Amino acid sequence: MKIRKNIAVSDSGLVFNPENGESFSVNPTGVELTSLMREGKSFDEICSVILKKYNTEKQVFEKDFHEFLDTLSNYGLLDKDEKEKA
Repeated sequence: MKIRKNIAVSDSGLVFNPENGESFSVNPTGVELTSLMREGKSFDEICSVILKKYNTEKQVFEKDFHEFLDTLSNYGLLDKDEKEKA
């Protein structure tokens, strides 16, 4: 689960795809998730970080995270190899 290297993500949540000029916004949790993904963290590692930090249940996080991955994939923001894993 990796964000493509050429995708820029600002601390304020602006996501920019230089290939097509499109930009998107993510909330602070989305910024944190993209950062963890860029670090190469596994799903289990990301899940552990989020569950420790936020008051949520694992099932809720898993559902939301997979929806987030689907969105990233739909906008072409994931590495091609990663789309198949998502």
